[in-house]
Amino acid sequence: MSATSKLVALNPMLRFIGVASALGAPSPDCRDGAESLRRMGIEAAIRRTGLDAGWGTSIEAPDGPRLPALAALLRELAAEVRGSVATGHVPVVLGGDHAIAAGTWRGVGAALGGAPGLLWIDAHLDAHTPDSSPSHNAHGMPLAALLGVGAPEMTRIAGPDLDPARVAVIGVRSYEAEEMRFLAARGVQVFGMAEILRRGLAAVMADALAIVGADDSPFGISLDIDALDPQFAPGVTTPSDNGLGVAELATAIGGLIRNRRCLAFEIVEYCPSRDALGLTARAAIELLEAACRPGGEALQCIEAARGASNYAPLPVVLSEGRGCWLSDVNGQRYLDLMSAYSAVSFGHAHPRLVATLASQATRLAVTSRAYFNDRLPLFLNRLTDLTGYERALPVNTGLEAVETALKAARKWGHKVKGIAEDCAEIIACNGNFHGRSIAITGLSSEPQYRDGFGPFPPALKRIPYGDAAALEAAITPNTAAFLVEPIQGEGGIIIPPEGYLAACAEICKRHNVLLIADEVQTGLGRTGHLLATQHDRIRPDGVILGKALGGGLLPVSAFLADERVMQVFKPGDHGSTFGGNALSAAVAAEALEVLVDERLVERSAALGAMLLARLHEIAAATPLIRAIRGRGLFAGIEVDAALTDARTLAEALLARGVLTKDTHGTVIRIAPPLTISEEELEWGLQRIAEVFADAGRRLPRAA
Repeated sequence: MSATSKLVALNPMLRFIGVASALGAPSPDCRDGAESLRRMGIEAAIRRTGLDAGWGTSIEAPDGPRLPALAALLRELAAEVRGSVATGHVPVVLGGDHAIAAGTWRGVGAALGGAPGLLWIDAHLDAHTPDSSPSHNAHGMPLAALLGVGAPEMTRIAGPDLDPARVAVIGVRSYEAEEMRFLAARGVQVFGMAEILRRGLAAVMADALAIVGADDSPFGISLDIDALDPQFAPGVTTPSDNGLGVAELATAIGGLIRNRRCLAFEIVEYCPSRDALGLTARAAIELLEAACRPGGEALQCIEAARGASNYAPLPVVLSEGRGCWLSDVNGQRYLDLMSAYSAVSFGHAHPRLVATLASQATRLAVTSRAYFNDRLPLFLNRLTDLTGYERALPVNTGLEAVETALKAARKWGHKVKGIAEDCAEIIACNGNFHGRSIAITGLSSEPQYRDGFGPFPPALKRIPYGDAAALEAAITPNTAAFLVEPIQGEGGIIIPPEGYLAACAEICKRHNVLLIADEVQTGLGRTGHLLATQHDRIRPDGVILGKALGGGLLPVSAFLADERVMQVFKPGDHGSTFGGNALSAAVAAEALEVLVDERLVERSAALGAMLLARLHEIAAATPLIRAIRGRGLFAGIEVDAALTDARTLAEALLARGVLTKDTHGTVIRIAPPLTISEEELEWGLQRIAEVFADAGRRLPRAA
């Protein structure tokens, strides 16, 4: 089945029903909840998930005595919900106080011709009757009413009573004993916060869904936003401490609306007047969006059908990252031993970097380089001081920085060295990876990278990597620069012979050729030195940085050189609308401070020694590994292609909760965040040992 055909799966149409009522609450604060959520963009949030959503109607609470008015409101709501379900829509009811549930779920049952299962997510049981309620507020009575007990104004709405065996209550922590006795007597399953803390929300939610959706029967979800802890949702009628977190609940209900059996969703008790910062509204929208979000398999199908086929990702859909750990859309955790090709050297969502990003984003982000901004000069000052170069030219991606370096080299070759116009040559190495522009692709030795993309710019040469004599032989009077990776990352973590870079530096100096080091992957501590070229005690004429420079949050890169090279650029020669923007500059500057303050270069050196020692131990125990290569927290495991392939092993590691990536099917890359702990690294290494041991046991035995 094609990816496009798989998309035909579940795309329900959502119909919003707003209920402007506080008839059941002690104050009118929640009356405007629905309209406020509408203004906050709740419809657009649903459309972002790929579902159609439209506003059906808004129901106003009628005038008159409270209980008769409530009865009229519930009848109108039940009729609207019934009509939505009958026409194949999924009604999303926005309250209003929780008393409206007595109308929502009667309406669903009337459309079905039988009671739905109901997942009730709430800090309270809402199972009072007029005889048991201390306050006599109707928003504390809807669950009892839906079970057929309570005031006639709430129980005599057209539609069946709920089946208590198919009702599950989650998140409860504030209730009266009478309510619990009432539900227990009828067999309603209640999962309180104490149980959730003990077992985890994922396990509890699985049990609850098995109850409400028993025998593949239809169900719905009623979400009182006060189920969340007040720190996340202060804008509710009756807040209760020690509640659910937004992220964990979003994960738990993820994709439920795309389940054919989920017929309706209800959000109640939002009070805009108590939500000055909009936290509660954003939480409510996030939760509904999560419930509408496609699952992992569906998301992969969408990307396969709607995106270009230029990547072959491992089969996991990630949704959250903290430190060295990532979580997928199902809440499964993985240790990140990849760091997005070194872009996440500081770990995911580093608190200092996130705080800097958030703070700067509220002040100033992008103005273009038509003007100065107050963050770029400070970033440039810190970057040049730390690296020892006189000047830096900031752009966005590593590719852009490489292009910048090549433009600088060619213009320097023409203007300073005296190479004739359009004759300046660039030399690079076989096995290199410097990006994927047309020009850079022209320098690549990988056939797939070049296939069909020619013609390429002239005067681009390649020589064997690690062979200084080859560089000497390739240089001509027209050679402007030699571009080299201190360690070839994409090539398979290839480390050059001892003294190679020093010899290249001497050759370049003697022939007046610029030595430019591409440290997009290796720079900023990855190899146990600030720059990987420092292992060879050389100072290139230019250095290219990227990936880690953005703190794992933004694309930030830079070309670094002294005045003698950078002087070739004049206003108008080169530029970038986003390069050097205030937001990126602020984050990159803070990333450099984190690098120093947390001594991550030194940490990389120390943990790198442990990493390589353990990898050599693993290699010694299996015939599957041909070689271990690396420096610092940058290592490659080369496998024997006749016995296995790196992609298969990477998928086996994924199944054990470890994220790596293969290179060319022969090398597994290991490059964890520099913030990883020794314990975390050892945990990942143990999983690697287990995977290789398992793969080795499956090898055919010698005759």
